Amino acid sequence: MSGSTLGHLFCVTNFGESHGPAIGCVIDGCPPGRVLSEADIQPELDRRRPGTSRHVTQRNEPDAVEILSGVYEGKTTGTPICLLIRNTDQRSKDYGNILQTFRPGHADYTYWHKYGLRDPRGGGRSSARMTAPMVGAGAVAKKWLREHHGVTFSGHMSQLGDIAIPFESLDHVPNNPFFAANANDIARLETYMDELRQAGDSCGARIEVAAHGVPVGWGEPLFDKLDADIAHAMMGINAVKGVEIGAGFASVTQRGTTHGDELMPDGFRGNNAGGVLGGISTGQDITVSIAIKPTSSIRSPRQSIDLQGQPATVETFGRHDPCVGIRATPIAEAMLALVLMDHALRHRAQCGDVQVALARIAAQQPGR
Repeated sequence: MSGSTLGHLFCVTNFGESHGPAIGCVIDGCPPGRVLSEADIQPELDRRRPGTSRHVTQRNEPDAVEILSGVYEGKTTGTPICLLIRNTDQRSKDYGNILQTFRPGHADYTYWHKYGLRDPRGGGRSSARMTAPMVGAGAVAKKWLREHHGVTFSGHMSQLGDIAIPFESLDHVPNNPFFAANANDIARLETYMDELRQAGDSCGARIEVAAHGVPVGWGEPLFDKLDADIAHAMMGINAVKGVEIGAGFASVTQRGTTHGDELMPDGFRGNNAGGVLGGISTGQDITVSIAIKPTSSIRSPRQSIDLQGQPATVETFGRHDPCVGIRATPIAEAMLALVLMDHALRHRAQCGDVQVALARIAAQQPGR
C-alpha cells in the first residue's frame, strides 16, 4: 500500500493492521551515535495507549515497544530502526456483523472501491491504532531535537464537542484523562462523556500543539514549506478534518495591521504566523491547532448499504473511543516532531554553513 511513508531525510514507514499480529514502523535516516532504548520511547506510547480511562476504548493493549534493529550497544547505528508493537487484545468477532455492510463515516466504502477488499477487523489500516507507531517514531525525533537544538513540545485539548476548555496552565495536562490545560472543568467533561457513551454517540475535539525553541531558518520555499508539511502530517492523523497554523481561520477577520507580526529589537510583537513565515521558521513557537471529527464507529443504528448496494442498518459493537480526540494530543505532538526532525536534517544538509551578521531576535511570545 503506497502512502505509508512520511519524510525525506528522516523517513518513517508505518506497517501493520489494527487486529494483525503487530503494528510498527521503520525509521530511516536517524543520525548515528545517539543513545536510544525502549525506555526513551515507552513513556510517549503510554500517554497514547488505550484503556487508560473509562472515556476511551477499553481495548487493553500494553503497547510495549521493541527495537528490532538500528541500535547496537545502546546507540543508533545510522541504519534503519524498526519499532514493533505487538497486538495482544484483539476481538475480531466484534466486527462479524459488518462484514457485508459499510459503516457510515468510516473508510469501509472507500477501501472497498480502491482495493476490491477490506480488512473489517477494527478498520485494518484505517484504524486510529496505526498512530501508535508514529508516536514511537516521534519519541525518537523528540529526543534528538531536544538534545541537539533544545526543542521541546507541548499540547492540550482546547475543546471537547461543544464545550470550550479555558486555558489555565500546561501543568494540568498530565493530571487528567483529557489532556486539558485546566483543573476546574474535568468533572463537567467527564459527565459530558458519560452521557455521550450512554447515548451510543460520539463527538469531536480541538487539540492545540506547539514546538518551543525551534531555530530560525527551518523549512523550504513553495511546496515544501514547513507549515505545508506540518499540515500534511496532521491531516495524516485519523479523523483530522482541519488544521490551523497560528491564527488560522481567525486571520480572515483580522486586519493587516493586526495580523502582521511586527519585529522589534527585543522580539516579535505577536505570533499570528504560528512561527512560520514564507514556509521558514521564525524562531518563535510553532503553534498548530487540529479539528478532529466525531468517531464514526458508534452503537447507534445508522442507515447504509450492503455489498450488493441494498439498504442496510449498521450498528458497531466493538470497543471504540466515543471521542478519538481524547488520546490525540501525544499523536499531534509526535507528528509535529517528525516534520521538524526531517526539516532539521534537510537544513543541516543544505544550509548548515550559512551565517548572517544579524543576530537572532528573541522569540517573544504573547502572554497567556
